[in-house]
Amino acid sequence: MKKTFLLFAISMVCSVCISSLKAQVAQVYFDETKGCFVSGGECVPNTVLSAMPFLRIVPDARSGGLGDVGIALSPTSNAMHFNASNLAFTENDFALSTTFTPWLRNLGLSDVFLGYISGYKNVDDLQSIGASLRYFSLGEINFTDVDGNPAGTGRPNEIEIAAAYARKLGDNFAAGLTAKYIYSNLASGQRVDQFIIAPANAFAVDLSFTYNRELDLTTYGSNLRVGAALTNLGSKVTYTQNLLRDFLPGNFGLGAALDLEFDSYNMMTFAVDFNKLMVPTPQAQQILREGEDVPVANEDWDSAPENGIADYREQALFSGLINSWGDAPGGFSEELTEWNIGAALEYWYAKQFAVRAGYFYENPLKGDRRFLTFGVGLKASVIGVDLSYLAPTSNQNNPLDNTLRFTISLDVE
Repeated sequence: MKKTFLLFAISMVCSVCISSLKAQVAQVYFDETKGCFVSGGECVPNTVLSAMPFLRIVPDARSGGLGDVGIALSPTSNAMHFNASNLAFTENDFALSTTFTPWLRNLGLSDVFLGYISGYKNVDDLQSIGASLRYFSLGEINFTDVDGNPAGTGRPNEIEIAAAYARKLGDNFAAGLTAKYIYSNLASGQRVDQFIIAPANAFAVDLSFTYNRELDLTTYGSNLRVGAALTNLGSKVTYTQNLLRDFLPGNFGLGAALDLEFDSYNMMTFAVDFNKLMVPTPQAQQILREGEDVPVANEDWDSAPENGIADYREQALFSGLINSWGDAPGGFSEELTEWNIGAALEYWYAKQFAVRAGYFYENPLKGDRRFLTFGVGLKASVIGVDLSYLAPTSNQNNPLDNTLRFTISLDVE
């Protein structure tokens, strides 16, 4: 299905890469008394922005039915996205899975989707290797300029290719390293103001760790897994020829999962994930000081040499990653709002049929993604099928609203 967009709509997708956001900061200021960005006297969102946000889309239907939880779940090949170190604890010799996720189906679009293929192979009892391919298609677009004149057609798409190595460092502890190549082509050859849009390329790594321990909480056994992952740590990118580059969606994730096996037929898993983007928080160009009535210029927004670009966007890679833990203009309380939470429950019967439910929460001032998820899983011999469904619980539209996605997997012992 063809879609017609004004070219400035594409520039909004690339805005984090080609604009200094002057229009926004001219109308929005930071209120020290309220501790938030304010417009019209009310607090407004101060969402953390990055380039290539498709890297943070949960790619598989199992986690899609579990509130996007996955850092410490029992490992499958889809651990490549969440926590590759978990692959060191896989029980099977080889696994492969593929997932298809329709995108924006509520808008009647049929050619926008996310495809994901991942797999792993156990080298021996201590180490495993994995690989994955992510492909995000934005369909076919008829470009027009701001006057409505035709400006050609295109098929925007984004790709991630990843390879991972996981190794046990003890009976209960494993570490993983993932290398990635990322390609993003949103509107190649189109012009926005004086800029020509070009594909963006990046290299990134993930560092991950898993602690896995058997417990005696039930007669038939139980297991606790705790995982931590630093993902998408890579080069800054640009879609234009200007010198300003923007951060990938670097992320710190911490998760835990508890498996309880009640008998030979019934097993339940409780899981929770906490995630925070390691990307600088947007700063206000104007500040309303305590006890004052009129906002004043924020001298730290663009320090010497002044170039009209906010300093937080010009930080180097590592300084940006480190400063992201304490740069929120609202202080520690705002830093806490940058964490999102997923909680989930998974029930297996006879290790052949699964029922899943989860909830995802993001603070209203940091994106306001809040939704319930539901899913089922079937496994017969070496073949597995997972389905998931998302139901929003906030006014924020989600590209996966009321969408069914599915994963087909192959597991060989």
